[in-house]
Amino acid sequence: MSRPLGVAVIGYSFMGKAHSNAWRNVGAFFPETPAVRQQVLVGRDADAVATAAARYGWHDSATDWRAAVARDDVDIVDICTPGDSHAEIALAALAAGKHVLVEKPLANTVAEAEQMVTAAKAASARGVRTAVGFNYRGVPALALARRLVAEGRIGQVRQVRAAYLQDWLADPAAPMTWRLRRESAGSGALGDLGSHVVDLVQHLLDDPVVAASGRLRTFVPTRTGPRGPEPVTVDDAAWATLETRAGGVAGLEVSRMATGRKNGLTLELYGDAGALSFDLERLNELQLHDGLGGPTTGSQRILVTEPEHPSLHAWWPPGHVLGWDHTFTIQAAELLDAIAAGTDPSPSFADGLGVQRVLDAIERSAQQDGRTQTIADDGHE
Repeated sequence: MSRPLGVAVIGYSFMGKAHSNAWRNVGAFFPETPAVRQQVLVGRDADAVATAAARYGWHDSATDWRAAVARDDVDIVDICTPGDSHAEIALAALAAGKHVLVEKPLANTVAEAEQMVTAAKAASARGVRTAVGFNYRGVPALALARRLVAEGRIGQVRQVRAAYLQDWLADPAAPMTWRLRRESAGSGALGDLGSHVVDLVQHLLDDPVVAASGRLRTFVPTRTGPRGPEPVTVDDAAWATLETRAGGVAGLEVSRMATGRKNGLTLELYGDAGALSFDLERLNELQLHDGLGGPTTGSQRILVTEPEHPSLHAWWPPGHVLGWDHTFTIQAAELLDAIAAGTDPSPSFADGLGVQRVLDAIERSAQQDGRTQTIADDGHE
């Protein structure tokens, strides 16, 4: 295009702030990507969104997402709202011919996700690109882990241990939020944190989950909302066993009640020739265990900050670590690269649907005393 791509971000709170930071910085670190203009930030509170827009570098603010989506100077719609509005906004944006990025999870239900995938496929034929915001794929250490698995460095992966633990709801006096209402959030820790874990298991192994069993628990059933006590209608924690097409088994645990854990995403992959482990709170490091025998047998810490490591060419000299916010900038750059190349980005809406089906299977299993549920093995198409 002869002008920068205009971006609209819908939502200005936690994720809206993170995405705003990414759009503000993407051109500075990835100058080869198409130029963007932070066109409009959208939120329901006119004063609050105007303040946020000024702070985060947006040219305009607005309260009507439909009007923002229809603007001629908006080319990319980035959706950072609660899950109950993802499908409606994304479908409207695609109908208007806009490229779309949707925060995870893709939708609140499998039916909504399927509808979004159908619309994305039709849009792709018109040159319109779509992506879902599994930003942890952009962590250079995890991108390196995927490469090592694909190269057979740890052999055939037999089992995975995956956990995402936080404690922001451990205090029973913590107030009610939209994340604790099924009608707005879809699910609790399972959708909020479990969606990341399920995506990473499938992404790192390049192997879809075909069966799942699980348990859900709501430890604090009532919390205080704006109008007094209110029932919590989603889970506080979830546990699951996942089986992949190639025969691997993954144990999953997610919680927003894990006292002392702030953002503890950990992954351990065990193959027949080695192992890999990762901790988001040390996101520049990857632990590799070489089990092939000989003088290299043993564990090593890889500091993933070298220019040849994934995405690191854009950042700092070796040894200068990246942070959590960098993953969103990498995510924005990958979407812009796909738009420029005329290719469909990854993670795609189809990947988001694949995760949604696994989450749905875990919920169905929990409703049936942990009985294993099968998942359509369609390659996420």
